[in-house]
This record gives sequence, C-alpha cells and structure tokens, in this order.
Amino acid sequence: MTKQGSKALALLLMAVILFAVPGCQKKEIASEAGYGAAGGGAGAGAGAAGRKGIGEQDLSGTAGRPGGGGVSIGATERAAFENEDIYFAYDSSAITTQAQDILRKKATFLKANSGVKVTIEGHCDDRGTNEYNLALGEARARSAKAFLVDLGIPAARMATISYGEERPAVRGTSEDAWAKNRRAHFVVEQ
Repeated sequence: MTKQGSKALALLLMAVILFAVPGCQKKEIASEAGYGAAGGGAGAGAGAAGRKGIGEQDLSGTAGRPGGGGVSIGATERAAFENEDIYFAYDSSAITTQAQDILRKKATFLKANSGVKVTIEGHCDDRGTNEYNLALGEARARSAKAFLVDLGIPAARMATISYGEERPAVRGTSEDAWAKNRRAHFVVEQ
C-alpha cells in the first residue's frame, strides 16, 4: 500500500470513529410529565451489601441494609404495600393518573409508619439494550420517589435501584407481558 493510501485509510478510520462515538451515547428517556425526567432525584451512592444496581442509594441501615432499626409492621400491611406495583407506558418514566392514585395510598401508609424505609425498584420489558433498560428503570424508580417526596415522604426513607429487564414479573413476548414488566416495585426494608 502506498504512503498516500495509508494516510487515506487512517483518515477514513478516524472519521468512522468520530461518527460512531456520538451514536453510542445514552439515549434520553421519553417523559410526558414532570415525574419522569431522566437523571433527576437524589444522588446515587454506595449500595446495600450484596446488591448492585443503577441508582442504588444506601439508607444507612444496620449491616448496610436500609430500615434495620427494628420497625415492626404486620405481614398483611407489608404484603398489601409491596404487592401493588405502579405501571408505565412503553419507553416512558412518566407517572400515570392510575399510578398517582396508588402512590397516594403508599404515601398514606408511609406517613402512618414513619419508621419504615423502602426500596423502589425500577423494571422494564425486554425490548431495548441492557444499558438503556437500566437507565429507564432508574428513571422510573426516581419518578416514583419524586412523587412520594412531593407528597411529604422524606427522601432519606427511600432508596432506588434499577433492575432493567433482569427481573421480569411475567415471561413472554406479548404486549400484555411487556406491560406487566414496565413497573416500579416497592420493597419494605426492615
């Protein structure tokens, strides 16, 4: 190969790299409401022992676990709180009207149980890349947390974590299965 051909090839490779890098940047997550803007919320910190996830925040509980302060709630109350997820539209972290109603009930529970700390888990369906779904799951968890903070729940009582598509509620490739996986799940940490 000639010296001029080598220079042309090197320039071509550099041009390809320059155009490829912006294409690999993180996508912005769609949001139609104030609760769902990507990136907002409390800062991510070192997480609880043995748990790794995007956006996880340590609540400084005993042995690295949030809520280890001995707060006691009944199993029925806990199950009712944990078994009602909120759901999101495709490719969105916006809080729907139905989700707002559920979050208001959760805020009432949290106000009545002031010692309870929770982890809000963001989940996605299996469409999209792992990285994108982790970011979207984080945005969903943070949207739910922001809504609860606006209802008077202290941010220090809530941690967020994203599992992306890694922990589906339902297996399948139908719209019904996908819709059940686009959610925020709430876990009482005691």
